[in-house]
Amino acid sequence: MQLARFLNKLFKKDGFILIDANLKKYIIGSPENQNPIKIKLLDKKLHYKLLLRPDLYFGEAYSDGTVVIEDGSLTDFLDLALMNIGRSELNFFSQMLNKFSGTYRYLTNFNFIKKSKMNVAHHYDLSNDLYDLFLDPKKQYSCAYFKNENDSLETAQNNKIKHIIKKLNIKPNQKVLDIGCGWGSLAIDIAKSAKCEVTGITLSENQFNYCINKAKKLNLENQVSFKLIDYRELNEKFDRIVSIGMFEHVGRKFYKNYFKQVEKLLSKDGISLIQTIGSVKPPRDPHPWITKYIFPGGYTPSLSEVTGPIERAGLIVSDIEVLRMHYSYTLRHWKENCIANKEKIIQMFDEKFFRMWEFYLASCESAFKWGDQVVYQFQLTKNYTSTPTTRDYIY
Repeated sequence: MQLARFLNKLFKKDGFILIDANLKKYIIGSPENQNPIKIKLLDKKLHYKLLLRPDLYFGEAYSDGTVVIEDGSLTDFLDLALMNIGRSELNFFSQMLNKFSGTYRYLTNFNFIKKSKMNVAHHYDLSNDLYDLFLDPKKQYSCAYFKNENDSLETAQNNKIKHIIKKLNIKPNQKVLDIGCGWGSLAIDIAKSAKCEVTGITLSENQFNYCINKAKKLNLENQVSFKLIDYRELNEKFDRIVSIGMFEHVGRKFYKNYFKQVEKLLSKDGISLIQTIGSVKPPRDPHPWITKYIFPGGYTPSLSEVTGPIERAGLIVSDIEVLRMHYSYTLRHWKENCIANKEKIIQMFDEKFFRMWEFYLASCESAFKWGDQVVYQFQLTKNYTSTPTTRDYIY
């Protein structure tokens, strides 16, 4: 079987048992466990589809239930696979097809305001109830900050908020903009801790309505306002600009416009902090399964793709922090929360949706653990004197 031969070349450490759709068994690699993981293929088409484009078809097959994992979990298998694959391409065919589809997508993907709103709705307007089941109480849907790997999700998300507020070095009565404010907790915490005026913007109607109600409930309407608006539609000055986990949705063709807008909105002595998922590899094409099913219009940039547009916008990179394992730990918590609430999610949607969501969280967890994904925090200014000369003020 050609798929088994391909997998045996790939798996240099440990291994598993592959059972094809004809019930024929193959030993892949050198399994170290006496009772190794078993991967059962229930559809004969997978014999060549997984050879041709595993990064798309494995996720589809797991969601459909035509791939069954025994004697181990999805995470166990993905850890094993990505430990062997690392940051390399899977095979020539997959690389070429991804290159073709990535180029086509780059040429045809126009994240203008209307399209951006549609892409946001695809993911963030699913159901507030779904996000309640796996996020922390503040509904932070971005990488947490783990001072210790065993921190609780709530502790790590609060660490993240405090770390960002420190980096922004906010003074009382300053005007702060939160681009892509999510469910509003960062904007609200900034307003409460720094005693300033905060504007949060989002393209998600669910998030916007949630934020408005939350600010009203906390009696913070005089300090925090929320707008259902695209960042390109703003035309005022802010002392501080923060954006956490939104840049992934900007689109490569719009990086120049994005940072020009940040420069335009930022006051002369202002500070901006942009947090985004990124890649440690040179520019490459987006993951086909994530693009198709989870984040249409999304892309995690290489460092080299971001620094050029920042420079051309006339902004200064005053600090870069690279968070390496933090998102893997965050995703582990989200995944475990989803698995614990499996029946509730199935009742909201169906079994296929749950398996898709589980694959999304588990595969991303493994990608941050073994692959090329990290989180970048860019601190940007217009001059050298906007921030203190050392990092002591952060810590």
